[in-house]
Amino acid sequence: MTYVIALPCVDVKDRACVDECPVDCIYEGDRSLYIHPDECIDCGACEPVCPVEAIYYEDDLPEEWEQYLTINAEFFQEIGSPGGAQKVGPTGTDPAAITALEPRGED
Repeated sequence: MTYVIALPCVDVKDRACVDECPVDCIYEGDRSLYIHPDECIDCGACEPVCPVEAIYYEDDLPEEWEQYLTINAEFFQEIGSPGGAQKVGPTGTDPAAITALEPRGED
């Protein structure tokens, strides 16, 4: 099991979760952040600091955002398991489902 970042993070990328993560497993795409399922230690430190409530434990992911479990996995198909987000830096890429979303700006 792992934590998953869902739709509220898209085009926000606050990064408070990145600062709180003790194992550096939150990677930055172009429009969203992603939690590496193999590197995450399920500590939950990221969840309460997310200002847009985008982070959910896999089993608690709202039904409307269940596809984010797959989207998260797709993100890591490209980069594999590099052993830490700082080694990789911002990737500048997202899975197709995120790229296809309309820009989410402040209303």
